[in-house]
Amino acid sequence: MNGRSTLCIRTPVILRILAAISDIMKYIALSVLFAALLFSCSTQPAKPDVSGIPIKLDVLRFDQDLFQLDTTDMPRAMQELQQKYPGFLRDFMDNILGVPVNSQEAPLVLQKFITDFRPIYRQSQPLFSDIKGLQADVRSLLQHIQFYFPDYAAPQKMITFIGPMDAFYETSLGWSGDIITTDGLGIGLQLHLGSQQPLYQETDGRGYPAYISRRFEPSYMVVNCARNIIDDLYPDFSREKALIDQMIDKGKRLYAIDRLLPEVADTLKIGYTAAQLAACEKNEALIWTFFLQNQLLFETDFQKIKPYVTDGPKTQELGDDAPGFIALYMGKKIVESFMEKHPDVTLPQLMTYDARKLFEEAKYKPGR
Repeated sequence: MNGRSTLCIRTPVILRILAAISDIMKYIALSVLFAALLFSCSTQPAKPDVSGIPIKLDVLRFDQDLFQLDTTDMPRAMQELQQKYPGFLRDFMDNILGVPVNSQEAPLVLQKFITDFRPIYRQSQPLFSDIKGLQADVRSLLQHIQFYFPDYAAPQKMITFIGPMDAFYETSLGWSGDIITTDGLGIGLQLHLGSQQPLYQETDGRGYPAYISRRFEPSYMVVNCARNIIDDLYPDFSREKALIDQMIDKGKRLYAIDRLLPEVADTLKIGYTAAQLAACEKNEALIWTFFLQNQLLFETDFQKIKPYVTDGPKTQELGDDAPGFIALYMGKKIVESFMEKHPDVTLPQLMTYDARKLFEEAKYKPGR
């Protein structure tokens, strides 16, 4: 009886103690969660509300107008095309097909192109008969451009076209079949038919390697538009500079694209696969140590730093899991470290910030 009586007396005390401990644990958990949220908010810039920014964006289907021409009278057909696309037709002929628009051979060259590429045009139309989604994505991009770079005269036209399969151009952040011209943003549909498109397969010295053609998806269109606009705003003059300067230049551009395309997946913006990006995150400290131990950061010999600042299936020196163009990842990490310490720096200020000064002030240390 005494044992039961004692137990009955002490049980409420134990329950009160357990309840108090539970309250303390809940408080600690909430405190940790609040601290984590506070840290997250302090290091990640808030997404701006750009919904009220008016944007003019006309969509022009040069691809459809070109392949619906009456090819029995090409001089007259070209005149009609010239009236609707006075600037873009010149760019298309001069810079994509490589024949001056006013030359005698231009009509014959364009006629042959239409005949040869009609099958590709036909393949593209079911995929891109309705591009309202792309138009909405590009409009959002331009609203963010206007928010961050209000003095920039943003393109007001989005022009879809079909070009040669080798119409592939190098930008500061990689290769692209999309362009920016004085007329507007050009979308090369021939290089967005899907990564499994047989036309892209590398055979007999033709086609594209898989690490490039896997980006020939429609989802890369808006990313390429953002890259082209950033290059238009800030042309890349870093190629002859040291590796660290090139890293930071590319890191600035990627950081800017993060702000311009906040809803787009990181894998699309950087151009890595999910596995490659995960491997970089896991081995960030090891990758940085590799550059330090091999004294590569201030190397200016392009042949020595080429594997890290150009595209490729992998970075041989870092193993099979490391993507090519590893400078993109490292540069973005350095810039993020800088911006965490200098949250008041605007995007225009960041883009013109001295690279070496940024590097010193970033105090970048992986794992911290």
